This record gives sequence, C-alpha cells and structure tokens, in this order.
Amino acid sequence: MIITVRQSFTFELIQLLILTSLVATRAEEARPAAPHPATNPSSAVMLSGSWVPEDSRWIAFDQLPRVPSVHSVISDVRVAGSSPSTVNKESGGVNQHNYLTHYGGKFWAMWSDGPGVEDRAGQRVKYSTSSDGVQWNMPEFLTPVPPNSGPDSPVYNTRTEEGFRYIARGFWQREGELLALVSLDEAAGFFGPSLELRAFRFNDATANWDDAGLVFKNAINNFPPLRLRTGEWMMSRRTHDYKTTGVHFIVGGVRALDQWESFPVLGTASELKAEEPEWWILPDNNLAAVFRDNRRSGALYRSFSTDDGRTWSTPVKTNFPDATSKISGQRLLDGRYVLVSNPNPNKRDPLALSISNDGMVFTKMLYLAGGRHVDYPHVIEHEGHLYVAFAGGKQSVEVLKISLKDIEAIAMPTTPLLAVTVSDPTPTGNTP
Repeated sequence: MIITVRQSFTFELIQLLILTSLVATRAEEARPAAPHPATNPSSAVMLSGSWVPEDSRWIAFDQLPRVPSVHSVISDVRVAGSSPSTVNKESGGVNQHNYLTHYGGKFWAMWSDGPGVEDRAGQRVKYSTSSDGVQWNMPEFLTPVPPNSGPDSPVYNTRTEEGFRYIARGFWQREGELLALVSLDEAAGFFGPSLELRAFRFNDATANWDDAGLVFKNAINNFPPLRLRTGEWMMSRRTHDYKTTGVHFIVGGVRALDQWESFPVLGTASELKAEEPEWWILPDNNLAAVFRDNRRSGALYRSFSTDDGRTWSTPVKTNFPDATSKISGQRLLDGRYVLVSNPNPNKRDPLALSISNDGMVFTKMLYLAGGRHVDYPHVIEHEGHLYVAFAGGKQSVEVLKISLKDIEAIAMPTTPLLAVTVSDPTPTGNTP
C-alpha cells in the first residue's frame, strides 16, 4: 500500500483535529457549569476571570485595581462634639448599620448611634441629608430614646434584658412616602424575645419623623424591601431565635405596612448559620440570595427562588470569598449588578466593589477603601454614580461617590492576582 504525501498530511490533520476536539471537550467538562436558578442552582461559581486564582481566598486583595472616588465623613463619634449625647470616654460610642436613599431631591443617610460598643441599651438611630451626596448636614435623631434606656437610666450602655436599643434597618419609599425601618428589642444579646420591626414616616409638613407603627413582629430585616414582578414587596427576616430557626423572607406590604407572609429558606440553622442575607432580582425575574456564613468558611453562600420568594434552593457555598461580614448589592439601570463586600476572609479590609453582567457570576473586583477596619456597606445608584455608605471601625459613617464611567474604564489583570505570602485564610476575630 502506497501513501502519498498529500494523504499523509490529511491523516495528520485529521488526528490533530480529533486531538484538539478532545482537549476542548475535556476542558469544557473540567470547567464548572454556570449557575442557573432552575437548571443548575447548586453551582458554586460566583466569581470568575483570568485574574482569579484557583483558590479565590488567596486573591492579593491589596493589589485589586483602585477606582477613583470622592470621600465624605457624615459622622464620627471619635470627633469631639459629633455625637454629644452618646459619647463614651472609653470608646467614643458607635456608628454603624449605614443606609442611603435619594428622595425629594436630596440624599438621606441613616445609621445606628449608640454608647460604648454596638447595640447596647440606649442606642438610637440618626439621620442626615445632603443635596449632592458629598456635603452632609448635621446629624439628627430619627428615633426617640428606647424604652427606659436613656442616658439617665441605670441600664444605659449595658447589655441587659432590662435595656432596649434601636437598630437602623434602611429607608423604604412606599406610595410616595419615605419610611425609615428600625428594629427594637432587648439589648442583652442578638436578639431579644420582644424583637419587632417598626417604621417611622417622614412628615414633609413638619420635617419630623412620625411613628408609623409595627411592620412585622419578631423580625429584623437586613435591607429595605424590593418590589417583585407580582407587585408585592419582599425583604429578609431573622427572628429572635434565628440561630436555631434560620433565615426567612417575608412577602407582602401592599395592603398595609404590617401584612406579610413569611417563608423560610431552610427552616433550620443546622445546615447553614446564615447571617445578614442580601438578594436581588435576576434578568429573568427569578431571585438570587446570598448569605454570610457565620461558621466562618470564608465564602458566601447562595440560593435561588423561581417562585417569587416562596421557596428557595438549598444554599450552596460559592467561590466568592468573604470576611464573614455584611454585603450590599443591587441591579443597575443598565442591567449590570454590583456587590460591595469585604472579600478578604482574614479581615474586614479592604472594602471592594464587584461587578456582574448576569447577577450570578462576578467578573470584576475593585478596591474601594482599606488599610483599616471598614464594613457595613450599603450601595445605591443615582445619575451615573454609585454612592457607598460604610462604617469605619464601627465609629464613623462615611460615603464614597464613584462614577460608573470610571468603573467601566478599569480592566482587570490578565493573570491571577495571587498573594505572594499565603496563609490559611480562615476568618478569625470578626465581630457581628
């Protein structure tokens, strides 16, 4: 049998094509399947890109691309006179649980303001306003003194069942009105048996906050409600015994402020010690929720709902690193998604901004602030900018103004951002 040069070349080409096809197939099989709320809710993929090391917990977080921003400080209890009624000589007091909104032509910020360390008896909620999100007015109290827990009370600045505290829970724009959500409960632990979610309504005529009453009994949310395709509102719920029962989502709020149905994610905390849920609506109107893991795995957990929050897929540990800290995300007007978090599993430093095209896989991560303890973020979008409120050492309320054009202009590295010195990134020492 005689094989010509042309036949030999053709044979080799066919072999090469077959080999290339096999390599591509194996590479495709090795690549984790993309997440999907209905067909692949168990996918662990939440962070992707050539810049992401094989173990995303080993990202060189201090080498993340920086994005320009305008920085403002609304309140700082360490500065004399900034919080005269709650200053504690030992620590200067606490400022945290930061929230933003834009209403009535101006920006609004709210936060928890208390004595000593976070969430002790006597803690109240403060707010401030701004015309541009950069220059802020002098803070004022939004809530009254919690029951029997004022500065003159013997339980003030203590952790006891006899003392009460307010905790800021976010702004809710409902039917043209501005509501401020707050929780109220005993200050002994997290949380007291009388826990309830309440609302205060801003009175445009008097420029005061009026008590709008109970929103839900035995509940603390994480962020204010979003509106579903059904027209109903939805927000997360933790009960006073959530460390046993797990987290829920409540749906309703249309007929009245206090009319909601509650739906559990797991119905128990035995499988996941979920904390501070965040969620958003995907392009197909399914829902994605992410949870901080208080077992300190160093990663976010994710769950999906395909029936408007009534049932949820089993939460799955993702490859998105996390410092066991609060996160804030939302969908932008252009359809993309942003997530502000502390991605370094070892500490709440830095604060980073991540971007996703589909709300499920994030491909860009940018450095916002760091070199110190920074946490409790909340992000909003307004007229081509992001505004990110956060706490500095749990004692200051700070805001970053970031141009979306500047975010778009930044390209991620083409090689892995791998930390030079790598230790086991198991979170240690983080507080709630």
